[in-house]
Amino acid sequence: MQLSGISSMATKALLAQLCAMARERMGYEVAIESVGGVDATKRVQGGEQFDVVVLASEALAKLAAGGHLIANSTTELVCSDVSMAIAQGKPQVKIQSEEDLKAFVLAQNRLSYSTGPSGVALAKLFERWGLHEVLAPRIVTPPPGIAVAGLVAKGEVDLGFQQTSEMLNVPGIAILGSLPREVAITTTFSAAVGVHSQHVNDVREILQFWASPACDAAVHAQGMRSARQSD
Repeated sequence: MQLSGISSMATKALLAQLCAMARERMGYEVAIESVGGVDATKRVQGGEQFDVVVLASEALAKLAAGGHLIANSTTELVCSDVSMAIAQGKPQVKIQSEEDLKAFVLAQNRLSYSTGPSGVALAKLFERWGLHEVLAPRIVTPPPGIAVAGLVAKGEVDLGFQQTSEMLNVPGIAILGSLPREVAITTTFSAAVGVHSQHVNDVREILQFWASPACDAAVHAQGMRSARQSD
């Protein structure tokens, strides 16, 4: 039996490991397509059939409210922080406070962040700082299928913000770390059963396994933490 799924890019590497573990330990074959979160949401809303959907919790909640997911099937999986990155070789800086971050952002000519939940949160932060008009011309929106980390590596932007998991092991960048605690952006990613799935109980079993301590090492290796361990 092969199950199908769709997810946003932030969990692509992690899900590859979790699917391999589900195959090895449980005998399930799960094939998950990872695309932009907005595109994934549109495809589910459009009626495409997936056994499992993995997205930011807020996006999943909207899909559930729209009747696109099996009721009460949502399982919180992981929490992921947004990190900052600059091109490799540039001077390293320590950003320890909100004021440090604000000053560093203002010093950059070109900035980029994703079009997903983390990008929305950053835009709100810039608005709260009263810098929307100043920074808007400097924002470079990544084209579909292009990661923010890739823009940083190519020198197309000076500073990039993205989920840590999407920056790990990307050549040509230096990760400065997550945002200061007072303005930290954390996204919870959850999974649910698609409303058209013919294997509801099987998917529920897989999601229970993915959320269990047995998968914690794989989660940590991707710069995330289990939702069970969230503060």
